[in-house]
Amino acid sequence: MTKSRLLITGGAGFLGSHLCERFLAEGYEVICMDNLITGDLANVEHLFRNRDFHFEERDVTEYIHVTGQLDAVLHFASPASPIDYLELPIQTLKVGSLGTHKALGLAHAKGARFLLASTSECYGDPLVHPQSEDYWGNVNPVGPRGVYDEAKRFAEAITMAYQRYHGLETRIVRIFNTYGPRMRLNDGRVLPAFMPQALRGEPLTVFGNGSQTRSFCYVDDLVDGIYALLHSDEKLPTNIGNPSEMTILEFAREVIDITGSNSDICFQPLPEDDPKVRQPDITKARRVLGWEPRVLLRDGLKMALASFKERLQAAGELPPDAGF
Repeated sequence: MTKSRLLITGGAGFLGSHLCERFLAEGYEVICMDNLITGDLANVEHLFRNRDFHFEERDVTEYIHVTGQLDAVLHFASPASPIDYLELPIQTLKVGSLGTHKALGLAHAKGARFLLASTSECYGDPLVHPQSEDYWGNVNPVGPRGVYDEAKRFAEAITMAYQRYHGLETRIVRIFNTYGPRMRLNDGRVLPAFMPQALRGEPLTVFGNGSQTRSFCYVDDLVDGIYALLHSDEKLPTNIGNPSEMTILEFAREVIDITGSNSDICFQPLPEDDPKVRQPDITKARRVLGWEPRVLLRDGLKMALASFKERLQAAGELPPDAGF
């Protein structure tokens, strides 16, 4: 019996690497493609000994060729953190447009199902709360965050065009804030900023007054949702995230408590167009996929803590015998 075979673009990134693991565990042959501009080979090097895992260093905005059958293409290539897409604005726009076009073209040529990793940032600074899939969003196309928001909105539009014009089997997941092992340190997202600061005993940087809200989903829950969506019949965008909303200030205090740190909190000006609220309405995911998150925030933070501590120690930023 021939194994199912799939391609994951951005497969050496935080989310991509966890997806590689999951599909290998499910018996798939996995091709991981990444240009390593924000991905890291360290995230997948433990998979190299698996004969069903193949890594290709390639920029998906250029021509993509994969020999043999492909049953699915999961397009996760993109800078995803504020630091990355603000430092790499052109690359972010190119991977959302040209990269998505190339990945869709490959899926179409192979007769493969296509799954797009979209984002809650499609909703911008929302005027509807919580955010459901039928909300069109409130995005500033010419603001600094527009390079990411609009790249993903274009990616959704061209994915739907391929579905309607070519009859391609497509799925779109709108991913809300996700955390867990293998997040890059200090990449501008909330936990990779807070956890190292707390472990070093430094003040945690909270932007604004900390009243803006986020909803944090553990990576294993997210991967479960993506796996279910790929194998479903749902063609329209689907929110996957944790609906348990909290303020950034509450989250900072939770991180301080989990780490046992004595860190204080310092406040900095709120970045331009930073969303004031973010909470997924997962009614569709519950109804269509039978999915909802299971990992409690405190349990997830404890699992993430071990990974952050290990990486800081490897980088020489924490002593080997550090507490916490």
